[in-house]
Amino acid sequence: MTTKITVIYDNPVDPESFESTYPRAQVDLARALPGVQSVESSKVWPKEDGSPTPAYRMLDLSFPDYDTASRAVTTPEAGAFLASVQSAATGGVRILFSDVEVTL
Repeated sequence: MTTKITVIYDNPVDPESFESTYPRAQVDLARALPGVQSVESSKVWPKEDGSPTPAYRMLDLSFPDYDTASRAVTTPEAGAFLASVQSAATGGVRILFSDVEVTL
């Protein structure tokens, strides 16, 4: 069963600074993780009333299974990626492992 690691970035203190480094520091490092099959980046739409969104961005990393994902996060590549995530996530971050149950 496919396993997905989802990185949920909360609203950064300085969105412009976050955006200036995000593609290189987050997406490119995620692509370098051993065993990763796909990387999907998404940005949360702003609320129409201008209030803060519950999250700012998400980064989904797909692996063929849980064991592959678990091994990937123990590598030097993951160390670089996770250090970059922690540095960039000035508003907070959540990282989830999940089984993909349905793919259409």
